[in-house]
Parts: sequence; C-alpha cells; structure tokens
Amino acid sequence: MSTPNGTARALRIIEILASRYYDGLSNKEIAQALGTSAPVAHRDIRVLEEAGWAKRLESGRWSLTTKPLQVMQAYTNHAGNIQGRMAETTHNIMAGAARIADSGRKEAV
Repeated sequence: MSTPNGTARALRIIEILASRYYDGLSNKEIAQALGTSAPVAHRDIRVLEEAGWAKRLESGRWSLTTKPLQVMQAYTNHAGNIQGRMAETTHNIMAGAARIADSGRKEAV
C-alpha cells in the first residue's frame, strides 16, 4: 500500500473526527489513527481548519465544524429536487401516453 497523500489523510481525518464531534481528538491521537507523525497530522488538520472543516475546541482538541453537515444537507436538497423533477417527468410521460392511447382508440372507432 502506498503512503497516503495530504488529500487522502485530510479525508481520513474527517472520517476519524466524525464520531468525536463534542469531545474531539488531540493532535497526537489523530496522528496515531493516521499512522503518521504529529507534525504531518497537525499540518493536515490545519488545512482542514483553514477550509472551515475542522476547529480547535476550548480543550485544545480537534473536532469537525458543521461544514460536513452543511454539505450533506446541500446534497440531500439536490437529490430531493432531482426526485421531484423525475416525478414530474414521469407524470408528464404517463399523461402524454394516456392521451396518445385515447386518440388511437378514437381513430379506431
């Protein structure tokens, strides 16, 4: 297995912190979970902090911000919009098919 790059480590940090929203993890705990050094973990967590994904708690430990939830909600909203559009398209197809079938019956009479 190759050594993970900064992007892969940052994504893994998000996964690691996802279950520790209220109490967070120390830099050392993050480094251990990643299997990397504390300075590398610190650099990666700072990148997440600058991007608005991680925050330092009053205890000095690291936690996620609400950004992942905001992204999830935007995705959910988009999926809902698509479902609504698909339902509307299906309704239009069914209505058009019924009109075609009705006009075919009338012509056959």
